[in-house]
Amino acid sequence: MEQPIVEIDELTKYYGTLAALDGLSLSVARGSIFGFLGTNGAGKTTTINILLGLVEPSGGAASVLGFDVVDESDEIRTRVGALLDETGLYEQMSAYENLWFYARAWRLPKDQAEARVERVLSDLGLWDRRHDPAGSWSRGMQQRLALARAQLHDPELLFLDEPTAGLDVVSAREVRDHLAGLVGRGTTIFLTTHNMTEAEELCDRVAIIHRGRLLADGHPDELLSASGYEVNIEGVNLDGAAEAIVRRPDVVSCVSEDGRLRLRLTTPDPSAVVADLVAAGVSIHEVRRGTHLEDAFLELVREDS
Repeated sequence: MEQPIVEIDELTKYYGTLAALDGLSLSVARGSIFGFLGTNGAGKTTTINILLGLVEPSGGAASVLGFDVVDESDEIRTRVGALLDETGLYEQMSAYENLWFYARAWRLPKDQAEARVERVLSDLGLWDRRHDPAGSWSRGMQQRLALARAQLHDPELLFLDEPTAGLDVVSAREVRDHLAGLVGRGTTIFLTTHNMTEAEELCDRVAIIHRGRLLADGHPDELLSASGYEVNIEGVNLDGAAEAIVRRPDVVSCVSEDGRLRLRLTTPDPSAVVADLVAAGVSIHEVRRGTHLEDAFLELVREDS
């Protein structure tokens, strides 16, 4: 079995008496998008800083690309890319100059640097604006340029902290499509995001942490099936049908209010429930699925609070 690209074993980090991480253990498979989810202060940033060798853990162990995060952090930082709180851009310099500066910092040969700069700018739709000062660009374009910077040296692993935060719908979609393309070429992405729809769409696996502890870890569908799939049904004559529906084995819970049924199912497909309601004489106006991963996330965090 191939070694995980990231391995974390009983990791702890204390700031005084405050436990930022409390026995965190998880692993990340190569060639995947791994979603690292949690509320503000849950320990996400502390974890990434430890994995990058910027902060020493108080206990436990972790490795990235097979290198120990304490003893071999220089090896890690030369092989990974990161887009964290700051874009790392020089606003007075053009987009091309920014990337050329970083290409030389990574000690790429001149011909390779030129090819890489052109490729990443083109991939992110920025080539035609390459001579514009970065400071004159919109937030969305600057974020794409920062993403280009992070991947310029073709890292095996990318750490991305909220890469689509604050972007408009079009820019966010372009970034998500680009990330999916990177994984298709073999890059692994360690992604933090507060956008649960984004995590559900992109991630092969997600981990949810709260107060420095792991609450859940698995494919988004696994987390959804554990908490149930939310479905909202609107129609006429629903009140009388609720009692019969709740007896179905695939119905976890059923709440009837104001001509609406709010169901939690063990399956993502509500068609069998809808068929039973129609057979019972219900006239259905709308069937709407909830924001599934967000529901699972909120439920897990509430249970741990």
